[in-house]
Amino acid sequence: MEISELKNIGLLDGLTDDQLVQLIAGSDEVRIVPGVEIFHEGDLADFWWLLVDGSIELVRRIGREVTRVGKMDVPGRWAGGFRAWDEQGVYFATGIGASEGRVLRVPAHVLRDCFNAWFPLGGHLVEGLYRTGRIIESTVRQRESLITLGTLSAGLAHELNNPAAATTRAVDALEAACQTLLGSLSRLAREEISARQFVELDDLRKQIGPRPLVHDPLATADAEQAISAWLIAHGVDREWSIASAFASAGVDIAWCDRAAQILDGHALESGLDWVASTLSAESLLAEIKDSSRRISELVGAMRSYSQMDRAGLQRIDITQGLESTLVMLGHKLHGVTVVRDYSPDVPEIEAFPGELNQVWTNLIDNAIDAMDGEGTLRLATRADENHVLVDVSDTGEGMPPEVAARAFDAFYTTKEVGKGSGLGLDIAQRVIVQRHHGTITINSEPGRTVLRVRLPVTAS
Repeated sequence: MEISELKNIGLLDGLTDDQLVQLIAGSDEVRIVPGVEIFHEGDLADFWWLLVDGSIELVRRIGREVTRVGKMDVPGRWAGGFRAWDEQGVYFATGIGASEGRVLRVPAHVLRDCFNAWFPLGGHLVEGLYRTGRIIESTVRQRESLITLGTLSAGLAHELNNPAAATTRAVDALEAACQTLLGSLSRLAREEISARQFVELDDLRKQIGPRPLVHDPLATADAEQAISAWLIAHGVDREWSIASAFASAGVDIAWCDRAAQILDGHALESGLDWVASTLSAESLLAEIKDSSRRISELVGAMRSYSQMDRAGLQRIDITQGLESTLVMLGHKLHGVTVVRDYSPDVPEIEAFPGELNQVWTNLIDNAIDAMDGEGTLRLATRADENHVLVDVSDTGEGMPPEVAARAFDAFYTTKEVGKGSGLGLDIAQRVIVQRHHGTITINSEPGRTVLRVRLPVTAS
């Protein structure tokens, strides 16, 4: 390539002949052939491509579609070369020849040496810009991750505290109930009731139906008052504790009359006290069992969410990831109605489950914030040929078109200061598009915003 051909390029105005010779000496000329790929999206940008004549189409692959994102058709347009200042610099698009021409291919290290020699201040500025941008992005991402982790940890601690506290209270009460049960048995023995009487009382105890799932407070209070009056009339001193246990278990006056036919006097009080303590123990054991199951479910959801016992690429059920994310964000769902519309024919997909859970966290958290904690959150899944679709929709105010158009831009946020870094949807897009070769789109209108994720069933 001749010096005269480069002098007509405005981008190179101000360079001396010696500098142009140096640039050409470290580079080579590449012919542009229509339809032939020149550089590829995602590859390390080891070369700086300077258009001399002809044209190059710039395209990006989004899911199964190839989208045109630009065109180099004016001499002086350039692409790549980012490794001159950033070891991790990659091509943002794929360059494909559109019309015959030529391009000057300059190695990144040559471009860096030229900059350092000709424009030392410019080289430092560009390098500083890259380094500063990367540090800022990394720092904000780390802070966003820490904030998210802290929020989820606080929410999980709150969710765990309720069943844990209930278990502690129930254990303390169970200890007292067991002491009462043993004491009543001891008193029955001292009353020298017969074995037949005890068996009849035990059979009568077994006839008490299962504890009602839902209590009517007024009806229970009335029943407790009636039983208490019956107990007082029959000379029972501990009517306050016995009446409460009987009313909660659904015991009526007729049952008490049958018990009085089996035992009388002090034996009646000891027998009823024994029955009441067994009912209390059963109730407390059921409460401990329920609380323990809830704790186990929360721990299981945390394991599923964090994927701490699984490797990278896995065949996963999308629904499990969505459900574990809902558990982790449960503390923010008070006042929000969750509608699940999971299609039964959705296949498992090959994916990085931990990274996808971060996507679901960002999308669901944004939806909750958009509704200000009140509204309907809808999660839907369905199969689409060899892809799976996941919709996360909310009934918030929606996004204006200009906001939706920039929603995936890094650092762009409409939240108040301190409530968002503008990286949530940017991270989600990177995970979906770059890591899983899928797509993520927004469809927003007042009262309904839908973020749709489309993921391939089989990893590329």
